[in-house]
Parts: sequence; structure tokens; C-alpha cells
Amino acid sequence: MSSSNNNSSSSAKSSGGTKMSQSDAARVQSGQAKSGQDMSSSGFAARAQSAGDKNANEGGQGGNNKW
Repeated sequence: MSSSNNNSSSSAKSSGGTKMSQSDAARVQSGQAKSGQDMSSSGFAARAQSAGDKNANEGGQGGNNKW
């Protein structure tokens, strides 16, 4: 049985799951850039960064922004 499901503990879910952090967004951007994917301001990497920044500003799982 082959599984192509890429679920991980840091993946965001639409029904209140784990929030996107800034470090998650950085991994998304790195992967997108290395594989030649869309790096435009309307692409997934940009939306991931926006979500990570928003969550960091709201006190979510914002990576290194915990003082």
C-alpha cells in the first residue's frame, strides 16, 4: 500500500488545526523556490508567509517572536 499523503504535525488544517508559523512559511518558500514553483506575490509561498506573519502578530505559533 503506497501512501502519498504529506501530512505532518506542522501542516495547517482548514478546521482549526495547527497555525502556520514563520518557520513553516520559510520551509514552504524554500521548497517552492528550489523546485521552480510559483514565487509571485499571489502564489502559495506568499500566502504562507502572510499567514505566518499574521499568526506571529496575533501571538500564535510565530517562530522566534516569543519575548
